[in-house]
Amino acid sequence: MFPIDFFWRAAQRWPDRTAIDTPAGTITYSALATQVKALAAGLSDLDPNLQSRVAICSGNSADHIVALLAILASGKIWIPLNPKSTHPEIQRIIHATEPSIIIYDAANADLIKGAPGVLVETGLNATSQKTITLGKLIHDFKDAKQIHFDLPPDAIQAIKFTGGTTGAPKGVMQPYRAWMANITNQIQVWEFDEHERYVVAAPITHGTSTYIVPILAQGGCHIILDGSGAEVVRSAFKERGGTACFMPPTLVYMLMALPNVSCHDFPKLRRLIYGGAPMPPEQVRKVRDFFGPVLGTTYGQTEAPQILTVMRPEDFEDPNNWAAVGRPTWFSDVAIMSPEGKLLPSGEIGEVVARGDLLMNGYWRMPEKTAETIIDGWLHTGDRGLIDSRGFLYLKDRLKDIVITGGFNVYPVDVENALSQHPAVHECLVFGLPDEKWGETVQAAVQLHPGEQVDEATLIAFVRNLLGP
Repeated sequence: MFPIDFFWRAAQRWPDRTAIDTPAGTITYSALATQVKALAAGLSDLDPNLQSRVAICSGNSADHIVALLAILASGKIWIPLNPKSTHPEIQRIIHATEPSIIIYDAANADLIKGAPGVLVETGLNATSQKTITLGKLIHDFKDAKQIHFDLPPDAIQAIKFTGGTTGAPKGVMQPYRAWMANITNQIQVWEFDEHERYVVAAPITHGTSTYIVPILAQGGCHIILDGSGAEVVRSAFKERGGTACFMPPTLVYMLMALPNVSCHDFPKLRRLIYGGAPMPPEQVRKVRDFFGPVLGTTYGQTEAPQILTVMRPEDFEDPNNWAAVGRPTWFSDVAIMSPEGKLLPSGEIGEVVARGDLLMNGYWRMPEKTAETIIDGWLHTGDRGLIDSRGFLYLKDRLKDIVITGGFNVYPVDVENALSQHPAVHECLVFGLPDEKWGETVQAAVQLHPGEQVDEATLIAFVRNLLGP
């Protein structure tokens, strides 16, 4: 079984249910399956080789979902290209992976300008007669049979890039087994069902991609937004019946700050999943007070996508858990390791390591980096934390982000959690800067709530009272 098989089975079971709800109309499972089958055949006609690479440079849209599913259905490898990136960065990823096909929005044509391979524009209409479009491929191959292929569990499903802003970008090779583990875990922990209406708010090129198949596997629906921004997201919940969403904490805060907003604008919300950044305990309290007991989060990274650990809404019922990122999910082991490679007991701080089905195969064409990151089967995440006696993981910080000042280790997340408790503080970020006397000093960037005023000395005294000198 492969990730795409979850969708094929759902389309057979719920042919008349709505799979995608767009501003222009709805797409049923039957219609979506027809499009995916045809486009998969079209992609295979353009490049008949299994495991060839297909890149997508597109914003969130129904076409993006169709294209992604068609890549999965054709036995090819998905290369997401962030449309908010720069032309040089996009070109570096294209040069590194050599995709034979690139699917793109017309609005992002400049980002892939000059790229080799076959270019396929999203939409039904082309900007020129020579342009191949998704609509044309779907039309030309509408009578094609469903593609069947046989590949091992370690065959690659996606290559997603991380850490490419400086130096050589690292392409994370995510295998079929990692995608299968993610899909199974997402369905199990969030209890997705055929009544789910998932609001596609965060980019499909990033964390949202890990929710596309799980929602469809259960007969749910993806809601494509009519624009961007917090007001549009609110409308998707208020007017279009959104029940679940994954988003960064910043967007959660923006929703709560909208004019005249209330919990009644989210009448069917049952799963508000945040990730990509921590949420301080004081913010957790505010979010739960506003939205109710719907908050959840997961911990993972591109090398172990999305869901190594999970905090369900019921886990947030205990305030003692608010600083945690949850317990390990199925098919993965999560542990704490010392610099010497020794697994540490509960309560001790060290590097977070993981092993199991969710792990990447390694970095694309970078065996040395792979060997540095996966040692004896353990993925070294670069995060520091501890696991308590109940199995909850608490992150302290990235290894490189520890501030060592006057011989003392200071974890920025601890200072951020303290600062966030001040009533004037909206958001904050804590980091270290070099200092001749102390080695490093602890610094903070702080955004205040509108209308609030507070000086540095007051905030310093406030944190000192909570954390000591």
